[in-house]
Parts: sequence; structure tokens; C-alpha cells
Amino acid sequence: MTDDVPLRRGRGALGLSFFAQGVAFALLVTRIPAIQDRYGISDGLLPVFLAAVPVLAGVSSVATEHLVKRVAPSVVLRWTQPLVLLSLLGVGAGSRMWHVALALGAFGLAVGALDASMNMLGVSLQQAYGRSIMLGFHAVYSLGGIVGASAAWAGAHWRLDLFVSYLPAVAVLLPLTLFGSRSYVDRPGRDGVPDGAVGKGLGPGGFALLLPLCLVMACAYIGDSTVANWSAKYLQDVLGSSEQLATVPYTVYMVTTLVGRAVGDLGVRRFGAAAVVRGGAVVAASGFAVVAAAPGPWVGMLGFTLLGLGLCVIVPQTFAAAGRAFADRGPGASDAAIARLNIFNYVGFLIGSPLVGGIGDAWSYRGAMLVPMVLVLITLFYARSFGPKPARYGVGHERARAVDVGRSGHGV
Repeated sequence: MTDDVPLRRGRGALGLSFFAQGVAFALLVTRIPAIQDRYGISDGLLPVFLAAVPVLAGVSSVATEHLVKRVAPSVVLRWTQPLVLLSLLGVGAGSRMWHVALALGAFGLAVGALDASMNMLGVSLQQAYGRSIMLGFHAVYSLGGIVGASAAWAGAHWRLDLFVSYLPAVAVLLPLTLFGSRSYVDRPGRDGVPDGAVGKGLGPGGFALLLPLCLVMACAYIGDSTVANWSAKYLQDVLGSSEQLATVPYTVYMVTTLVGRAVGDLGVRRFGAAAVVRGGAVVAASGFAVVAAAPGPWVGMLGFTLLGLGLCVIVPQTFAAAGRAFADRGPGASDAAIARLNIFNYVGFLIGSPLVGGIGDAWSYRGAMLVPMVLVLITLFYARSFGPKPARYGVGHERARAVDVGRSGHGV
């Protein structure tokens, strides 16, 4: 068996994990109205429930930073993914408010560790391949989101009970991900359970080095949460679309996110990560500008299309840049950086929706769309952090024009 075979199997297994997580998250967030009705959660209490999930996920991501000093990321992912799927099923199985509170709490804690460990493995695999593959993993996540949203639509259309709606996805994905977890590939020297502590975290001045990427990550998720939470309302209330048409922008956004990520790795290999991220930031900012200035719903739809194509490349390349920046700081430093960076995923998610809503209520929703536009453009000031120089990795499957998207601290 050649070295390429376990890498390919590890890549496929990790892709399945990204897909499963996309399905699970979409099934949860797209059925929030049904969850609210099932448990009698008031409109005033609903934001508390929704905010608790990313807050707990952020806490879990911090804990994962320390956990992976002694336990390989593959072990964390192997056991947190089933917890995410089972807690999703728990959301649909309860009957009292404390039931859903417990299930959502478990979902938040599990998903923080899952997101962190999943991206750790993605970055280390990318480093082993010596070329950009991170966007492909996130493309599969987007595909899972589309599948999950479609399944949620079917459940709502046929008025299925939440438990019945969630059960088929969990029944299929749980055994598949457990089986696939046998093929996860850790960073060299991290397979299985490591021998004692394998790293000292970010090291001196580490967070200062990571801070620009944390800012980029938060701004990207502010943009993403703006589309998720406000696109339908904006199209209907501001641009005068029908209620049916107002549901389309987020679907368009998801599809263009999938398309952009599916081809994005080719762009990184050809032009470099920094150039692709700069281009994505400009396209995303242009999308917000078009949405803010749109005279009608169809032009607004064009703006959301641009947003999907622009924002989709930033997050995967931010994780890759963090892995590269800490690759030479000793075992475990890249994993610690990714866990810390992952927190700002949830920071952006928490800030985005109330920020845009508050500005929209106080001023105008057109003006509110300019705020994430400006925040996304901050990425241009930190584009150098994404690695403009090419590098050769000296492995058999490496292309001669590979881009430096991350080198292993173990000399892969």
C-alpha cells in the first residue's frame, strides 16, 4: 500500500464528516420555527436559546485547544460527531422545554469540538498533500447544507414530526461517519493517542500573530449570518418581493457557495491563497453594495449571488493560513491556533444578526448592508497573512506549481 492510499482514504472520510455536519446544522437551523412551536418557546426567549448554541460551541472550542495536546484530533472528531447527530435527534424527541434546552446545550458543546477537530484534520491533510484541498472540504459541507435544508423543507411540507424528520438523516449518517472515522489521518506523529503532552499551545506572542486572522474570520461570519438571517426579510420588506420569492436568495447563496468552493482550490493552486482571498473579499463587498443599492428583487438576487461567490473562499483559507503560520512552532501549535480561530466563527455569528437588525431598525436596512460590506473589506489589509509565496513539498503527488497553503511542523 502506497502512502497515497491512506491519504486518499483519510480525505474521503473527512469529506464525509464535513457533509454530515452540513446536513445536521441545516436540519437544526431551518426547523427553528417548528422547534419553537413544539416546545412553546416564546419570541422573547427564543434568542436566548439560539445564542446559547454558539456560546457553548465557543467554550467547547477553547476546551478542544487544550484537549488536543493529549488526545489526537481524530479521536475528538470520532466521538463528537455521533454526539452532534444524537443531540439533533434529541431536539426532535423531547416534549418539555428543559428537554430541548438540554439537547441544544449538548449540540452546542459537541459542535464546537467537532468544528475545531474537523478543521485541524483538514489543515493537516492539506499540508500532507502539499496543495490546496481545504475549499473542497467546505464545498462538501455546503452540499450537506443544501441536502439538509431540502430534507427540512420536505419535513415541513409533509408536516412530519421533528423526530420523524430527523431520524432518517441520523440513521444513515451515524454509522457511515463511525465507519469512516477509522480512516482519519492525523498529523504525522499524532496517530492514535499521543504519548503525553504534544505541544504548548500557541507559544509566546502566538495570539497576537493569530489576531488578524481571527478578525477576518469574525468579519466573514458576520457577512454569512447577515445573509442567513436577513436576506428573506430584506427582499420582501425592502425590495418588495413576494413571500415565495423571498425564500430564494439564501438558496442561491448556498448554491453559489458550493460552486465557488468546488472550484476554489484550483484558483488557490494557480494564483495563490492571498490572491483568491483578496478577490473573494472584493466580490463579497460588491455583493453587499449591489444588495444595498438594488432597485428591485432581481437585482438584489444578483447581489446575494455575488456574496456566495465571494464569502465562500475566505473561511477555509483562514483556517489554512492559521495552520501555516504556526507550523514551525512545534507539535500541536497549528491545532491550538485552529481551535482558537474557530471561536471567532461563533463570535461573528453572534454579532452579525443583531448588528444588522439594530442598524436597520435605527436607520435603514439598506444602510445596514453597508456595514458587513466594510467589515469584509478589512480582509484586504491582512491578505499577506494568507501566504503569497509558492512552495514545493517534495512529495510524489505534488504539482510543480503548488501554492504554500500550509506546511507541517513535522516536515511533511
